[in-house]
Amino acid sequence: MAAPSGPEEAAAPGRRQPFGSRFLTDPSRLFQHNAWDNVEWSEEQEASARNKVQENSRQLVPQDKQDEYELSANEYWNDFYKIHENGFFKDRHWLFTEFPELASNQNLSQPEASAYKDGSTRKPINTGLGSCENGLCSLETRTQEHHQLDLMKDSNNIINRPDTDGEAILKLGDLKLSDGDFPGSSATYRILEVGCGAGNTVFPILQTNNDPGLFVYCCDFSNTAVDLVQTNAEYDSSRCFAFVHDLCKDQSPYPMPEESLDIIILIFVLSALLPEKMQCVMNRLSRLLKPGGMILLRDYGRYDLAQLRFKKGRCLSDNFYVRGDGTRVYFFTQDELDALFTTAGLEKVQNLVDRRLQVNRGKQVTMHRVWIQCKYRKPFPAGHKENGHVH
Repeated sequence: MAAPSGPEEAAAPGRRQPFGSRFLTDPSRLFQHNAWDNVEWSEEQEASARNKVQENSRQLVPQDKQDEYELSANEYWNDFYKIHENGFFKDRHWLFTEFPELASNQNLSQPEASAYKDGSTRKPINTGLGSCENGLCSLETRTQEHHQLDLMKDSNNIINRPDTDGEAILKLGDLKLSDGDFPGSSATYRILEVGCGAGNTVFPILQTNNDPGLFVYCCDFSNTAVDLVQTNAEYDSSRCFAFVHDLCKDQSPYPMPEESLDIIILIFVLSALLPEKMQCVMNRLSRLLKPGGMILLRDYGRYDLAQLRFKKGRCLSDNFYVRGDGTRVYFFTQDELDALFTTAGLEKVQNLVDRRLQVNRGKQVTMHRVWIQCKYRKPFPAGHKENGHVH
């Protein structure tokens, strides 16, 4: 195996820029660290991975069982969050490094209370989740083997419960978007995380980004996951709105109008959907973006360790599998994701492979992870002028 030895500018096209500076140039040092960056695969390793996938894909799950996994998807994910709640999270160290669009561009010394454009003031959250330093909070799903799913839950089933300030949490079904009065309507920068789980991205954003005009929406297919977000002590309804949502139902409402979002986050979420439903989901999410707005994605890549570990009888279709707990996962190529985004009318900003070599030094075991990271932007209308340039 080899690793790039030059600076970031020397990275090959389509390959991820260096995440850090830890490159394995001397194989004898393999077990000196827990992980190595940008590790390239040999042709033999790629062929071995391809053979493993061919082997574990030969026996497909019977169609009646596949139908059951689809119809009961909500139950599987609710069970997952009931069992694990937020006890399986860890620091998401790469979040603001890889997606600086999520971090604050405000002066960190701003006053405690800042004015919104409607004249009101809201206090930014400055107290922690117990383990937040420099924007890195203990919020990450267990070793990236399980991530959130947004599929089939009617968002009108949200329970009207008091938040931490004693105010009633608004039902999504009560919203009226036509008059412009919706959660976050006075905000100047709006972020939506799809597949929020128990808040492993939302709360670090709220703690790290002190933009007084920020408003964060977050949704999940699992009502249990949304319950965990809404009952978290850090949930602030003046800066955040959490709701249950079924990505795959066109009639499932969003709490904001089209062309109102600056950023949409999809972190290990798209892979949990039926492949044939992914394009419709991407099309609808694209419509929510403002011109110039971006979708940020990180998800499983083809031949990731998780894919190679599946046994026969767990494959649903090409590169789509069901785990032992009934949750499902797809493993992408860069071209597949590019097609989804561009068909939805978005333009590529970034589409990179992240090949990471993780090491268990105690057991002397190596684990090859493959993730794909994307940023795609909604184009401005023809003739639009941005920074002096006409589009």
